[in-house]
Amino acid sequence: MPENGRERSKGIARIVSASLIGTTIEWYDFFLYGSAAALVFNKIFFPKADPLTGTLIAFLTYAIGFAARPLGGVVFGHFGDRVGRKKLLVVSLVMMGGATFAMGLLPTYATLGVGAPLLLTALRLVQGFALGGEWGGAVLIVSEHGGDRKRGFWASWPQSGAPGGNLLATGVLALLASVQSDETFRAWGWRVPFLLSGVLVVIGLWIRVSVSESPLFLEAKKQQRAHERVPVVDVFRTGWRQVLVAIGARFGENISYYILTSFLLVYVTQHLKLPKSTALDAVLIGSAVHFLVIPGWGALSDRVGRRPVMLLGAGGMALWTLVFFTLLDTRSFATITLAVTVGLVLHGAMYGPQAAYVSELFDTRVRYSGASMGSQLSSILAGALAPIIAVELLKEYDSSVPIAIYMGLAAVVTALTVAVARETRGRDLARAEADGPSPTTVTARAT
Repeated sequence: MPENGRERSKGIARIVSASLIGTTIEWYDFFLYGSAAALVFNKIFFPKADPLTGTLIAFLTYAIGFAARPLGGVVFGHFGDRVGRKKLLVVSLVMMGGATFAMGLLPTYATLGVGAPLLLTALRLVQGFALGGEWGGAVLIVSEHGGDRKRGFWASWPQSGAPGGNLLATGVLALLASVQSDETFRAWGWRVPFLLSGVLVVIGLWIRVSVSESPLFLEAKKQQRAHERVPVVDVFRTGWRQVLVAIGARFGENISYYILTSFLLVYVTQHLKLPKSTALDAVLIGSAVHFLVIPGWGALSDRVGRRPVMLLGAGGMALWTLVFFTLLDTRSFATITLAVTVGLVLHGAMYGPQAAYVSELFDTRVRYSGASMGSQLSSILAGALAPIIAVELLKEYDSSVPIAIYMGLAAVVTALTVAVARETRGRDLARAEADGPSPTTVTARAT
Protein backbone atom coordinates (compact mmCIF):
# COMPACT_ATOMS: atom_id res chain seq x y z
CA MET A 1 0.00 0.00 0.00
CA PRO A 2 1.38 3.48 -0.87
CA GLU A 3 2.53 5.63 2.04
CA ASN A 4 -0.36 8.07 1.71
CA GLY A 5 -2.79 5.13 1.62
CA ARG A 6 -1.37 3.74 4.86
CA GLU A 7 -1.54 7.16 6.49
CA ARG A 8 -5.14 7.57 5.37
CA SER A 9 -6.05 4.16 6.80
CA LYS A 10 -4.35 4.99 10.10
CA GLY A 11 -6.15 8.33 10.21
CA ILE A 12 -9.61 6.93 9.61
CA ALA A 13 -8.93 4.08 12.07
CA ARG A 14 -8.03 6.62 14.75
CA ILE A 15 -11.17 8.65 14.03
CA VAL A 16 -13.34 5.51 14.10
CA SER A 17 -11.77 4.34 17.39
CA ALA A 18 -12.38 7.71 19.04
CA SER A 19 -16.00 7.82 17.85
CA LEU A 20 -16.67 4.19 18.81
CA ILE A 21 -15.24 4.53 22.32
CA GLY A 22 -17.00 7.84 22.89
CA THR A 23 -20.39 6.59 21.70
CA THR A 24 -19.99 3.36 23.68
CA ILE A 25 -19.49 5.37 26.86
CA GLU A 26 -22.41 7.70 26.10
CA TRP A 27 -24.74 4.80 25.31
CA TYR A 28 -23.52 2.97 28.41
CA ASP A 29 -24.69 5.95 30.45
CA PHE A 30 -28.01 6.21 28.61
CA PHE A 31 -28.85 2.49 28.60
CA LEU A 32 -27.77 2.05 32.20
CA TYR A 33 -30.74 4.18 33.19
CA GLY A 34 -33.12 2.07 31.10
CA SER A 35 -31.89 -1.16 32.66
CA ALA A 36 -32.02 0.31 36.17
CA ALA A 37 -35.53 1.64 35.49
CA ALA A 38 -36.66 -1.88 34.62
CA LEU A 39 -34.95 -3.56 37.56
CA VAL A 40 -34.65 -1.28 40.59
CA PHE A 41 -35.77 2.35 40.15
CA ASN A 42 -39.43 1.39 40.58
CA LYS A 43 -38.57 0.23 44.11
CA ILE A 44 -36.14 2.91 45.33
CA PHE A 45 -37.45 6.06 43.61
CA PHE A 46 -41.15 5.22 43.06
CA PRO A 47 -42.01 2.79 45.89
CA LYS A 48 -45.65 3.80 46.41
CA ALA A 49 -47.01 1.97 43.36
CA ASP A 50 -47.56 -1.69 42.45
CA PRO A 51 -44.64 -3.24 40.51
CA LEU A 52 -45.91 -2.67 36.94
CA THR A 53 -47.20 0.84 37.71
CA GLY A 54 -43.92 1.72 39.40
CA THR A 55 -42.05 0.43 36.37
CA LEU A 56 -44.31 2.49 34.11
CA ILE A 57 -43.52 5.64 36.11
CA ALA A 58 -39.80 4.80 35.99
CA PHE A 59 -40.03 4.44 32.22
CA LEU A 60 -41.81 7.81 32.00
CA THR A 61 -38.75 9.46 33.54
CA TYR A 62 -36.72 7.33 31.11
CA ALA A 63 -38.76 8.83 28.25
CA ILE A 64 -38.08 12.37 29.47
CA GLY A 65 -34.47 11.81 28.43
CA PHE A 66 -35.72 11.23 24.90
CA ALA A 67 -37.82 14.41 25.03
CA ALA A 68 -34.64 16.43 25.60
CA ARG A 69 -32.83 14.82 22.67
CA PRO A 70 -34.29 16.96 19.85
CA LEU A 71 -33.39 20.11 21.80
CA GLY A 72 -29.88 18.74 22.18
CA GLY A 73 -29.90 17.95 18.48
CA VAL A 74 -30.85 21.54 17.61
CA VAL A 75 -28.28 23.16 19.91
CA PHE A 76 -25.42 20.77 19.17
CA GLY A 77 -26.35 20.68 15.48
CA HIS A 78 -26.27 24.48 15.24
CA PHE A 79 -22.88 24.84 16.90
CA GLY A 80 -21.55 21.67 15.26
CA ASP A 81 -22.30 23.18 11.85
CA ARG A 82 -20.78 26.50 12.92
CA VAL A 83 -17.74 25.73 15.12
CA GLY A 84 -17.00 22.06 14.35
CA ARG A 85 -17.87 18.47 15.09
CA LYS A 86 -14.97 17.70 17.45
CA LYS A 87 -15.60 20.43 20.05
CA LEU A 88 -19.24 19.48 20.45
CA LEU A 89 -18.42 15.80 20.84
CA VAL A 90 -16.18 16.64 23.79
CA VAL A 91 -18.94 18.72 25.39
CA SER A 92 -21.56 15.98 24.94
CA LEU A 93 -19.31 13.38 26.56
CA VAL A 94 -18.65 15.56 29.62
CA MET A 95 -22.34 16.39 30.06
CA MET A 96 -23.47 12.78 29.75
CA GLY A 97 -20.80 11.38 32.06
CA GLY A 98 -21.32 14.07 34.67
CA ALA A 99 -25.08 13.46 34.82
CA THR A 100 -24.65 9.69 35.09
CA PHE A 101 -22.02 9.97 37.83
CA ALA A 102 -24.34 12.31 39.77
CA MET A 103 -27.15 9.71 39.55
CA GLY A 104 -24.92 7.32 41.46
CA LEU A 105 -24.78 9.83 44.34
CA LEU A 106 -28.52 10.55 44.52
CA PRO A 107 -30.47 9.99 47.74
CA THR A 108 -33.42 7.62 47.34
CA TYR A 109 -37.12 8.21 48.04
CA ALA A 110 -36.69 6.78 51.55
CA THR A 111 -34.13 9.51 52.31
CA LEU A 112 -35.38 12.58 50.42
CA GLY A 113 -38.98 11.81 49.54
CA VAL A 114 -40.35 13.35 46.35
CA GLY A 115 -37.14 15.34 45.85
CA ALA A 116 -35.29 12.15 44.89
CA PRO A 117 -37.29 11.33 41.72
CA LEU A 118 -37.29 15.05 40.81
CA LEU A 119 -33.49 15.14 40.91
CA LEU A 120 -33.36 11.87 38.98
CA THR A 121 -35.62 13.36 36.30
CA ALA A 122 -33.49 16.52 36.03
CA LEU A 123 -30.33 14.47 35.49
CA ARG A 124 -32.17 12.34 32.93
CA LEU A 125 -32.94 15.53 31.00
CA VAL A 126 -29.23 16.38 30.93
CA GLN A 127 -28.48 12.87 29.64
CA GLY A 128 -31.02 13.21 26.84
CA PHE A 129 -29.78 16.68 25.87
CA ALA A 130 -26.20 15.39 25.62
CA LEU A 131 -27.11 12.28 23.62
CA GLY A 132 -29.16 14.42 21.24
CA GLY A 133 -25.93 16.00 20.07
CA GLU A 134 -23.69 12.94 20.31
CA TRP A 135 -25.11 10.70 17.59
CA GLY A 136 -24.97 13.22 14.76
CA GLY A 137 -21.46 14.39 15.55
CA ALA A 138 -20.00 10.91 16.06
CA VAL A 139 -21.27 9.45 12.78
CA LEU A 140 -20.56 12.63 10.79
CA ILE A 141 -16.94 13.01 11.84
CA VAL A 142 -16.36 9.43 10.62
CA SER A 143 -18.45 9.81 7.45
CA GLU A 144 -16.69 13.06 6.51
CA HIS A 145 -13.20 11.63 7.07
CA GLY A 146 -13.83 8.43 5.15
CA GLY A 147 -14.10 8.06 1.37
CA ASP A 148 -17.21 7.29 -0.65
CA ARG A 149 -16.46 3.58 -1.33
CA LYS A 150 -16.27 2.31 2.28
CA ARG A 151 -18.37 4.91 4.07
CA GLY A 152 -21.02 2.39 5.09
CA PHE A 153 -18.42 0.21 6.80
CA TRP A 154 -16.51 2.98 8.57
CA ALA A 155 -19.61 4.92 9.64
CA SER A 156 -21.24 1.77 11.03
CA TRP A 157 -18.61 1.47 13.78
CA PRO A 158 -19.99 4.37 15.86
CA GLN A 159 -23.34 2.58 15.50
CA SER A 160 -21.75 -0.37 17.28
CA GLY A 161 -21.35 1.97 20.24
CA ALA A 162 -25.06 1.42 21.03
CA PRO A 163 -24.81 -2.35 21.59
CA GLY A 164 -21.32 -1.78 23.01
CA GLY A 165 -22.75 0.56 25.63
CA ASN A 166 -25.67 -1.75 26.30
CA LEU A 167 -23.27 -4.69 26.55
CA LEU A 168 -21.16 -2.80 29.08
CA ALA A 169 -24.15 -1.59 31.11
CA THR A 170 -25.89 -4.96 31.11
CA GLY A 171 -22.61 -6.75 31.83
CA VAL A 172 -21.91 -4.65 34.92
CA LEU A 173 -25.48 -5.14 36.17
CA ALA A 174 -25.34 -8.88 35.45
CA LEU A 175 -22.06 -9.17 37.36
CA LEU A 176 -23.51 -7.35 40.35
CA ALA A 177 -26.66 -9.49 40.20
CA SER A 178 -24.54 -12.64 40.32
CA VAL A 179 -22.51 -11.63 43.39
CA GLN A 180 -25.07 -9.63 45.38
CA SER A 181 -28.41 -10.41 46.94
CA ASP A 182 -31.45 -8.43 45.79
CA GLU A 183 -31.38 -6.53 49.09
CA THR A 184 -27.72 -5.53 48.72
CA PHE A 185 -28.19 -4.53 45.10
CA ARG A 186 -31.20 -2.40 46.05
CA ALA A 187 -29.37 -0.85 49.03
CA TRP A 188 -26.17 0.29 47.27
CA GLY A 189 -25.09 -2.08 44.51
CA TRP A 190 -27.04 -0.24 41.82
CA ARG A 191 -24.86 2.84 42.41
CA VAL A 192 -21.63 1.14 41.30
CA PRO A 193 -22.22 1.18 37.50
CA PHE A 194 -23.31 4.83 37.65
CA LEU A 195 -20.19 5.89 39.54
CA LEU A 196 -18.06 3.85 37.12
CA SER A 197 -19.11 6.32 34.43
CA GLY A 198 -16.71 8.90 35.88
CA VAL A 199 -13.72 6.67 35.07
CA LEU A 200 -15.03 5.86 31.59
CA VAL A 201 -15.52 9.54 30.72
CA VAL A 202 -11.90 10.36 31.59
CA ILE A 203 -10.75 7.57 29.25
CA GLY A 204 -13.13 8.73 26.51
CA LEU A 205 -11.99 12.35 26.74
CA TRP A 206 -8.32 11.36 26.55
CA ILE A 207 -9.02 9.56 23.27
CA ARG A 208 -11.54 11.97 21.79
CA VAL A 209 -9.50 15.19 22.14
CA SER A 210 -6.73 13.62 20.02
CA VAL A 211 -8.75 13.37 16.80
CA SER A 212 -8.68 15.93 14.02
CA GLU A 213 -11.61 18.03 12.87
CA SER A 214 -13.62 16.95 9.81
CA PRO A 215 -11.86 18.13 6.62
CA LEU A 216 -15.20 18.64 4.86
CA PHE A 217 -16.36 20.89 7.68
CA LEU A 218 -13.15 22.93 7.57
CA GLU A 219 -13.55 23.39 3.82
CA ALA A 220 -17.22 24.34 4.16
CA LYS A 221 -16.36 26.83 6.91
CA LYS A 222 -13.91 28.63 4.59
CA GLN A 223 -16.74 29.13 2.10
CA GLN A 224 -19.32 30.09 4.73
CA ARG A 225 -20.91 33.48 4.23
CA ALA A 226 -21.68 35.76 7.17
CA HIS A 227 -25.33 36.26 6.13
CA GLU A 228 -26.17 32.56 5.88
CA ARG A 229 -29.20 31.40 7.83
CA VAL A 230 -29.10 29.40 11.05
CA PRO A 231 -28.41 25.77 9.98
CA VAL A 232 -31.56 24.32 11.58
CA VAL A 233 -33.69 26.91 9.74
CA ASP A 234 -32.07 25.89 6.47
CA VAL A 235 -32.76 22.24 7.24
CA PHE A 236 -36.50 22.80 7.60
CA ARG A 237 -36.61 25.19 4.65
CA THR A 238 -34.84 23.00 2.10
CA GLY A 239 -34.33 19.59 3.71
CA TRP A 240 -37.61 18.73 5.43
CA ARG A 241 -38.15 15.76 3.11
CA GLN A 242 -34.79 14.32 4.13
CA VAL A 243 -35.71 14.85 7.80
CA LEU A 244 -38.93 12.86 7.25
CA VAL A 245 -36.98 10.08 5.53
CA ALA A 246 -34.55 9.93 8.45
CA ILE A 247 -37.47 9.75 10.93
CA GLY A 248 -39.16 6.95 9.00
CA ALA A 249 -35.93 5.00 8.51
CA ARG A 250 -35.30 5.05 12.26
CA PHE A 251 -38.90 4.47 13.40
CA GLY A 252 -39.07 0.67 13.38
CA GLU A 253 -35.41 0.38 14.32
CA ASN A 254 -35.93 2.50 17.46
CA ILE A 255 -39.08 0.71 18.62
CA SER A 256 -37.72 -2.77 18.05
CA TYR A 257 -34.45 -2.02 19.83
CA TYR A 258 -35.99 -0.72 23.05
CA ILE A 259 -38.48 -3.58 23.18
CA LEU A 260 -35.73 -6.14 22.53
CA THR A 261 -33.55 -4.72 25.32
CA SER A 262 -35.28 -2.49 27.91
CA PHE A 263 -38.85 -3.87 27.82
CA LEU A 264 -37.56 -7.43 27.64
CA LEU A 265 -36.19 -7.03 31.18
CA VAL A 266 -39.70 -6.14 32.41
CA TYR A 267 -41.41 -8.92 30.48
CA VAL A 268 -39.05 -11.66 31.63
CA THR A 269 -38.80 -10.61 35.30
CA GLN A 270 -42.36 -9.38 36.01
CA HIS A 271 -44.57 -11.22 33.52
CA LEU A 272 -42.71 -14.54 33.25
CA LYS A 273 -41.47 -14.33 36.87
CA LEU A 274 -37.94 -15.41 35.95
CA PRO A 275 -34.75 -14.22 37.70
CA LYS A 276 -33.33 -10.92 36.46
CA SER A 277 -30.09 -12.73 35.62
CA THR A 278 -31.97 -14.65 32.89
CA ALA A 279 -33.00 -11.45 31.14
CA LEU A 280 -29.67 -9.69 31.69
CA ASP A 281 -27.61 -12.62 30.40
CA ALA A 282 -29.81 -13.00 27.32
CA VAL A 283 -29.43 -9.31 26.47
CA LEU A 284 -25.71 -9.56 27.20
CA ILE A 285 -25.20 -12.37 24.67
CA GLY A 286 -27.47 -10.71 22.11
CA SER A 287 -25.66 -7.39 22.46
CA ALA A 288 -22.27 -9.06 21.91
CA VAL A 289 -23.49 -10.55 18.62
CA HIS A 290 -25.17 -7.26 17.72
CA PHE A 291 -21.89 -5.38 18.25
CA LEU A 292 -20.10 -7.71 15.83
CA VAL A 293 -22.67 -7.84 13.01
CA ILE A 294 -23.33 -4.10 12.66
CA PRO A 295 -20.07 -3.35 10.75
CA GLY A 296 -20.79 -6.35 8.52
CA TRP A 297 -24.17 -4.91 7.56
CA GLY A 298 -22.49 -1.52 6.97
CA ALA A 299 -19.90 -3.14 4.69
CA LEU A 300 -22.64 -4.99 2.78
CA SER A 301 -24.41 -1.67 2.18
CA ASP A 302 -21.24 -0.44 0.43
CA ARG A 303 -21.61 -3.29 -2.04
CA VAL A 304 -25.35 -3.56 -2.65
CA GLY A 305 -26.68 -0.19 -1.41
CA ARG A 306 -28.10 1.17 1.84
CA ARG A 307 -31.75 0.54 0.95
CA PRO A 308 -31.61 -3.23 0.26
CA VAL A 309 -29.86 -3.93 3.56
CA MET A 310 -32.24 -1.75 5.60
CA LEU A 311 -35.23 -3.31 3.81
CA LEU A 312 -33.93 -6.77 4.70
CA GLY A 313 -33.70 -5.75 8.35
CA ALA A 314 -37.13 -4.09 8.50
CA GLY A 315 -38.89 -6.91 6.65
CA GLY A 316 -37.13 -9.54 8.72
CA MET A 317 -38.07 -7.76 11.95
CA ALA A 318 -41.74 -7.59 10.91
CA LEU A 319 -41.70 -11.37 10.43
CA TRP A 320 -39.66 -12.10 13.58
CA THR A 321 -42.24 -10.40 15.79
CA LEU A 322 -44.60 -13.26 14.89
CA VAL A 323 -42.46 -15.73 16.89
CA PHE A 324 -40.46 -13.48 19.25
CA PHE A 325 -42.79 -13.54 22.27
CA THR A 326 -43.68 -17.19 21.68
CA LEU A 327 -39.99 -18.01 22.18
CA LEU A 328 -39.85 -15.87 25.32
CA ASP A 329 -42.91 -17.62 26.74
CA THR A 330 -41.09 -20.98 26.73
CA ARG A 331 -39.23 -19.65 29.80
CA SER A 332 -36.13 -21.40 28.51
CA PHE A 333 -32.91 -19.40 28.76
CA ALA A 334 -31.69 -20.81 25.43
CA THR A 335 -34.81 -19.83 23.48
CA ILE A 336 -35.02 -16.41 25.18
CA THR A 337 -31.43 -15.77 24.16
CA LEU A 338 -32.17 -16.96 20.61
CA ALA A 339 -35.20 -14.65 20.40
CA VAL A 340 -33.19 -11.61 21.51
CA THR A 341 -30.11 -12.40 19.42
CA VAL A 342 -31.93 -12.96 16.12
CA GLY A 343 -33.97 -9.82 16.77
CA LEU A 344 -30.81 -7.79 17.34
CA VAL A 345 -29.14 -9.21 14.22
CA LEU A 346 -32.13 -8.06 12.16
CA HIS A 347 -32.07 -4.72 13.96
CA GLY A 348 -28.40 -4.41 12.96
CA ALA A 349 -29.37 -4.60 9.30
CA MET A 350 -31.51 -1.49 9.79
CA TYR A 351 -29.02 0.21 12.07
CA GLY A 352 -25.64 -0.56 10.47
CA PRO A 353 -26.10 1.34 7.15
CA GLN A 354 -28.09 4.10 8.87
CA ALA A 355 -25.14 6.33 9.81
CA ALA A 356 -23.89 6.57 6.23
CA TYR A 357 -27.42 6.80 4.85
CA VAL A 358 -28.51 9.72 7.05
CA SER A 359 -25.18 11.50 6.53
CA GLU A 360 -25.62 11.24 2.78
CA LEU A 361 -29.06 12.86 2.91
CA PHE A 362 -27.74 16.33 3.87
CA ASP A 363 -25.20 18.94 2.71
CA THR A 364 -22.09 19.62 4.79
CA ARG A 365 -23.17 23.07 5.98
CA VAL A 366 -26.36 21.67 7.57
CA ARG A 367 -25.43 18.00 7.96
CA TYR A 368 -25.00 18.02 11.75
CA SER A 369 -28.33 19.81 12.23
CA GLY A 370 -30.20 17.70 9.70
CA ALA A 371 -28.86 14.35 10.86
CA SER A 372 -29.43 15.23 14.53
CA MET A 373 -32.98 16.50 14.00
CA GLY A 374 -34.06 13.52 11.89
CA SER A 375 -32.64 10.98 14.31
CA GLN A 376 -33.75 12.68 17.53
CA LEU A 377 -37.31 13.46 16.43
CA SER A 378 -37.64 9.77 15.63
CA SER A 379 -36.29 8.94 19.10
CA ILE A 380 -39.25 10.78 20.68
CA LEU A 381 -41.89 9.29 18.39
CA ALA A 382 -40.44 5.79 18.63
CA GLY A 383 -37.74 5.03 21.19
CA ALA A 384 -39.11 7.13 24.05
CA LEU A 385 -42.60 5.70 23.85
CA ALA A 386 -41.78 2.08 23.01
CA PRO A 387 -41.18 0.73 26.55
CA ILE A 388 -44.05 2.83 27.94
CA ILE A 389 -46.52 1.63 25.31
CA ALA A 390 -45.31 -1.96 25.69
CA VAL A 391 -45.69 -1.89 29.50
CA GLU A 392 -49.14 -0.29 29.21
CA LEU A 393 -50.26 -2.90 26.65
CA LEU A 394 -49.01 -5.68 28.89
CA LYS A 395 -50.78 -4.18 31.90
CA GLU A 396 -54.02 -3.68 29.97
CA TYR A 397 -54.24 -6.99 28.08
CA ASP A 398 -51.90 -9.28 30.07
CA SER A 399 -50.78 -10.61 26.69
CA SER A 400 -47.83 -10.15 24.36
CA VAL A 401 -49.94 -10.18 21.18
CA PRO A 402 -50.69 -6.40 21.11
CA ILE A 403 -47.00 -5.69 21.73
CA ALA A 404 -45.97 -7.94 18.85
CA ILE A 405 -48.46 -6.17 16.55
CA TYR A 406 -47.10 -2.77 17.63
CA MET A 407 -43.53 -3.87 17.02
CA GLY A 408 -44.35 -5.41 13.65
CA LEU A 409 -46.25 -2.38 12.36
CA ALA A 410 -43.33 -0.12 13.32
CA ALA A 411 -41.01 -2.29 11.21
CA VAL A 412 -43.45 -1.99 8.29
CA VAL A 413 -43.32 1.83 8.56
CA THR A 414 -39.53 1.73 8.20
CA ALA A 415 -39.75 -0.73 5.30
CA LEU A 416 -42.20 1.50 3.42
CA THR A 417 -40.10 4.62 4.07
CA VAL A 418 -36.91 3.01 2.79
CA ALA A 419 -38.75 1.48 -0.19
CA VAL A 420 -39.91 4.87 -1.51
CA ALA A 421 -36.74 6.82 -0.62
CA ARG A 422 -33.80 7.19 -3.00
CA GLU A 423 -30.51 5.34 -2.77
CA THR A 424 -27.60 7.41 -1.43
CA ARG A 425 -24.67 4.98 -1.70
CA GLY A 426 -21.60 6.55 -3.28
CA ARG A 427 -22.64 10.17 -2.87
CA ASP A 428 -19.70 12.61 -2.76
CA LEU A 429 -20.26 14.41 0.54
CA ALA A 430 -18.11 17.34 -0.61
CA ARG A 431 -20.69 18.21 -3.28
CA ALA A 432 -23.86 20.15 -2.57
CA GLU A 433 -27.09 18.17 -2.86
CA ALA A 434 -28.30 20.41 -5.66
CA ASP A 435 -25.12 19.72 -7.62
CA GLY A 436 -24.91 16.05 -6.77
CA PRO A 437 -25.48 13.20 -9.20
CA SER A 438 -28.84 11.60 -9.71
CA PRO A 439 -29.61 8.37 -7.85
CA THR A 440 -28.93 6.28 -10.97
CA THR A 441 -25.60 8.00 -11.50
CA VAL A 442 -24.71 7.45 -7.86
CA THR A 443 -25.47 3.75 -8.14
CA ALA A 444 -23.51 3.34 -11.35
CA ARG A 445 -20.50 5.23 -10.00
CA ALA A 446 -20.46 3.30 -6.71
CA THR A 447 -20.72 -0.03 -8.47
